[in-house]
Amino acid sequence: MTDPIADYLTRLRNAIMAKHRVVEIPASNLKKEITKILFEKGYILNYKFIEDGPQGTIKIALKYDAVNKVNAIKKLIRVSRPGMRKYAGYKDMPRVINGLGVAILSTSQGVMTNKEAAEKKIGGEVLCYVY
Repeated sequence: MTDPIADYLTRLRNAIMAKHRVVEIPASNLKKEITKILFEKGYILNYKFIEDGPQGTIKIALKYDAVNKVNAIKKLIRVSRPGMRKYAGYKDMPRVINGLGVAILSTSQGVMTNKEAAEKKIGGEVLCYVY
C-alpha cells in the first residue's frame, strides 16, 4: 500500500456509506493520532486501540444522528498525497468551510488541527479536511 492515510479515510468513507456502526482499520501511530483528533472534535462516537500482532487495529464507532440516521462526518478529503505534498505555514493556514470544518496537519510538534497549529504559530503538511 503506497498511501496508508488515504486507505484509512477510504475505509471510514465506505463504512459511513454502508451505514456501519463500527469499522476496523489497521493501526499506525499517525492513524491513532488522527483518530484521537476525530474523537476530540466530535466526528466519531468512540475508538479503541487493539494490540494484536505486530501492527494492531483501531476499532472506530461511527456517530449517527438518532432521528435522521445522518453521520457526523459529511466529507473526508485527502489533501497531501505521496505524489504531491501540500504544506501550509501558520500565516496561510487552510480554513475548511469557513471555520466549521477541520484540517488535520502533521507538524514538527505532532499531529494537530489547523486551529491548534495557528495558535502555536507552526506550519506543516496538510493531511486531510474533515467536515
